[in-house]
Amino acid sequence: MRLDIAADELKSVLNRLRRAQGQIAGVIRMIEEGRDCEEVVTQLAAASRALDRAGFSIIATGLEQCLADEGQTPADRDRMRARLEKLFLSLA
Repeated sequence: MRLDIAADELKSVLNRLRRAQGQIAGVIRMIEEGRDCEEVVTQLAAASRALDRAGFSIIATGLEQCLADEGQTPADRDRMRARLEKLFLSLA
């Protein structure tokens, strides 16, 4: 399954992933510096949310594409739905 993500959606996903990357780097620094556990967990939770949002955005794009693809057979649609559902649940 290949996703064709529109430029504006791609930019949004990439921004979320870059934000998460920066937050994870911050968490690593905080741990290395021996920072307070609560601060570390707060930053880690923020990074996790950014990753989840990027993943959900990608899955939503996949769902839109599957619904728009009129050339699929019902069996193809069912298989794709199952694959996307599995991906969605992996983020839940």
